[in-house]
Amino acid sequence: MQLVGYEPSGRGSALLLAAGDGPVDRRELAAGDRLSYSLGTRRCAGTIDDGDHVACDRPSAPYCEYHTDTWVCARCTGTCLKAEMDCYEEHAVYLAAFAPGTFKVGVTREWRLETRLREQGADRAAHLYTVSNGRIAREIEAEIARLLTDRVRTGPKVAALASEVDEDAWAATLAELEGFVADAEIDFEFDPAAEDLERGVREEFAFDYGIDLETRPVRETIASGTVVGVKGRLLVLENGGTIYAVDMRDLVGYELEDGGTDRELQSSLGSFG
Repeated sequence: MQLVGYEPSGRGSALLLAAGDGPVDRRELAAGDRLSYSLGTRRCAGTIDDGDHVACDRPSAPYCEYHTDTWVCARCTGTCLKAEMDCYEEHAVYLAAFAPGTFKVGVTREWRLETRLREQGADRAAHLYTVSNGRIAREIEAEIARLLTDRVRTGPKVAALASEVDEDAWAATLAELEGFVADAEIDFEFDPAAEDLERGVREEFAFDYGIDLETRPVRETIASGTVVGVKGRLLVLENGGTIYAVDMRDLVGYELEDGGTDRELQSSLGSFG
């Protein structure tokens, strides 16, 4: 069986998707579950069509050039990259916090704001604006990204597993954004309504994924151990007395073989003695 995808719930669990060339098997992962797989060869994870997996033998992983799905909206900064703009629905501009002090600006459709924040594994968040379409939202995001990042790599997310948000830095960042867009004189492609630019934190979020760690876990790519929890796309496992953080995207494309890993793993100091 090849691991062909994952679906984080955003609430401390996830589904791992495994298949041959046919129906996809969905394995739920929650705290206390036991995984016992070693990782075999890795290749393109192919594609899923109407619930069935279509395998691919190309060596590129997790996806080859024929199965890489590029979402152009993720690269949009307000100048539409599609043949025709189609994001005519309300979008939210948000600020997400990853402990202790990484703050990311982002955009999503307003109705799935909390889901998007949980998918990313955010610790705290603030809903800054709701605007009438995705193009305006992307322009605001691009302007705020002059001050803050608009993407967070896996390393800081692993560090956040054993940290708390710096409350003073969080409050200072929100204060810095007070009225920022209204004063920025953005040359909008579409003129937003006046109410679009009225900044006031509409809602703040604080998330708990049920993972309580005192020290930063070791980053590894394994599929064996006891599940501690899931935060965004990070799978936290305990194996041999050490806590590991696994980016589930790094598992996609591997053949799963029964039995725990037999390769030597890094260990934390706490696993000795």
